[in-house]
Amino acid sequence: MYKAGIDVGSTTVKLVVFDENDKLLFSRYQRHFSDVKTATVKVLREAIADIGDQEVSIAITGSGGIGLSDAADIPFVQEVIAATTTVEKLIPQTDVVIELGGEDAKMTFFGDTLEQRMNGTCAGGTGAFIDQMAELLKTDANGVNELAKDYETIYPIASRCGVFAKTDVQPLINEGARKEDIAASIFQAVVNQTIAGLASGRKITGNIAFLGGPLFFMSELRQRFIETLNIAPEHVIFPENPQLFVAMGAALEEEQAQLSLTQIIDNLEKNTSKSLVPKNTLDRLFENQTELKDWRERHDEASAKYKDISAVSGPVFLGIDAGSTTSKVILTDPCGNILFQHYSNNQGQPLENVIAVLKDLYHQLPKEAFIARSCVTGYGENLIKAALRVDYGEVETVAHFKAANYFNPGVDFILDIGGQDMKAMSVQDGALSSIQLNEACSSGCGSFIETFAKSLKYDVRDFAQVALLAEHPVDLGSKCTVFMNSKVKQVQKEGASIADISAGLSYSVIKNALYKVIKLKRPEDLGEKIVCQGGTFYNEAVLRAFELVSGRQVVRPNIAGLMGAYGCALIAQEKYEDEIALDNQKQTDQTAAQPEMTMG
Repeated sequence: MYKAGIDVGSTTVKLVVFDENDKLLFSRYQRHFSDVKTATVKVLREAIADIGDQEVSIAITGSGGIGLSDAADIPFVQEVIAATTTVEKLIPQTDVVIELGGEDAKMTFFGDTLEQRMNGTCAGGTGAFIDQMAELLKTDANGVNELAKDYETIYPIASRCGVFAKTDVQPLINEGARKEDIAASIFQAVVNQTIAGLASGRKITGNIAFLGGPLFFMSELRQRFIETLNIAPEHVIFPENPQLFVAMGAALEEEQAQLSLTQIIDNLEKNTSKSLVPKNTLDRLFENQTELKDWRERHDEASAKYKDISAVSGPVFLGIDAGSTTSKVILTDPCGNILFQHYSNNQGQPLENVIAVLKDLYHQLPKEAFIARSCVTGYGENLIKAALRVDYGEVETVAHFKAANYFNPGVDFILDIGGQDMKAMSVQDGALSSIQLNEACSSGCGSFIETFAKSLKYDVRDFAQVALLAEHPVDLGSKCTVFMNSKVKQVQKEGASIADISAGLSYSVIKNALYKVIKLKRPEDLGEKIVCQGGTFYNEAVLRAFELVSGRQVVRPNIAGLMGAYGCALIAQEKYEDEIALDNQKQTDQTAAQPEMTMG
């Protein structure tokens, strides 16, 4: 009888089938993107197409395999045991195994006693970390490997946290460092994290075996380990199919079930819907499509008005928000109508980006119109103001307050959540009274959700949409991106869908904002008139989660991501009108002060 093993890891599903003589007949290595059942059924169907509907002796293993084990009625074997079985059978000369997975890292020491060490809640030095860094280099993991082949310099990069690593990598990109050097530095960071975190001072000597997908597919990652540990060529063990070793161990396990491949598929499709339901869940964001429709109509009331720029004449007002990663530009008429708007990534060149946008704006602006006043805010305020002779510079929080008060007059609380920053502003007597900012952690920001969406191969907009009618939003708490990976893995094992995870992440963003940044004790402390703004609030799931958690109905303008620029345009108009009024007053005063002319 054929022997088979399934390994359901944190990011991939592996299937192997051996014949009676332990010859490998079939194997698959498939990313599951958190839909483990669908991916497992897919590889089983591929096996049937390749070798027929065989009856097999089978076991299942892996961090995501427990739930499927129950559903498929297949025995579960612990992955440490499975991997050890394969190592002892195929490469018995091994002294130390270094194994990296999608979100797991393990180091096993063989000898008189077997000792295995693995990462806990931190997924820093793993394949998922490399995927995150690859996004910054606008490539994938294989692209990082190809780049690293031609490196010259290694830069220090933090690997424990994806957020901290971005802080190291993004400046290197902005400063023009070679992508080849950055790629090799990313691999070196993984090596440093693995050795420091898992070896913990124990010497890594003897014959060293490299296992797992990342070390199989990325030759330069292996090379960084070999050079760092100074391993002689004769002590490097890189066996055939190292990415399948855990699945092979399951196939070689003694305690197995005997089922046909078709029967396994039937078991999965019949039983997973009942057996895989996440345990700790939150309220649904919306009960049905009708409730969602009514909610959208309420929020559509806070919409900016637009006017065709080609029909405008007279004074218009320019607002610029030059952020650290994005540039926002808005042009308005005296009635607050938007004539032109722009939002884009500045690619590390805020001045050049704004110049290009303004050239486009001037090209569209009729001769009958003129920019009466301009105002700039944000990270690049001083640079833009000096280089382009912008009339006014304004503090970012004041610009955002001005826009918020326009859409919700008398606003007393503003929550602004961007990609990596967050501002909570309280207002008293028409003026900002307190401002709270997130510090080192970006877990309550847009990049937090974007990171997860990309890791699951979702566009961030689609990822937000599937959350809206999720049946079982999972309670993920409010932790940092790396620690959250562990929690997401856990709920995946329990059967959480992509929709459930997305809805849960939306709740997490808001809980982080309210309880970690603002340190809210009760909803009443937020005030009555609340405005939510910033690009993250384009995500309807996040906006709805805020209302449910806070118990408040809020105003979210349809230009939530452009509020800084819109506030600047309003300030520019206000100052222009004040100056006109002042000039008129001076003329009136001068006229009144002139002596009356009399006929003599």
